[in-house]
Amino acid sequence: MRTADRWMRYRLVPRGGRVTKVPTRINGRQASSTDARTWSTYAEAKASTVGNGLGFALGENVGCIDLDHAIVDGVVEPWAQAILDAAPGTYVEVSQSEEGIHIFGRLAEGPGRNLRSSGRTVEVYSAGRYIAVTGRRFGDAPSRLADLGGLVSSLL
Repeated sequence: MRTADRWMRYRLVPRGGRVTKVPTRINGRQASSTDARTWSTYAEAKASTVGNGLGFALGENVGCIDLDHAIVDGVVEPWAQAILDAAPGTYVEVSQSEEGIHIFGRLAEGPGRNLRSSGRTVEVYSAGRYIAVTGRRFGDAPSRLADLGGLVSSLL
């Protein structure tokens, strides 16, 4: 991911009683998850002090499975652990909220999917979205990206 020029910053902005992460260019202007002209290199985004953190525009076969509210009181929920156990050896990190998990990997571009059941939220994105990236590796996850196609198919 670090070699792809798909990086940006994000700002935390209150909106409608919630706080949202707004994609932001390294110069402080708004970025877009679909406009490459608003993206930067990893080094440029990392060096910038604009906003609250780093974001990555998904696409070019890089996707993310986002497990919301997967960590409660520092413990991974059983449903999320089952997904992690089924995941190939790929980069996984703890989200900005410290309650979520991002599973990054190789994934063909397609529409986003939002799977909600029994209070569990699993989102799958591979294009047209950006994800706040923390760099807080989950456990002993490797730094490489593995194919997530089989895992996504099993979740559907």
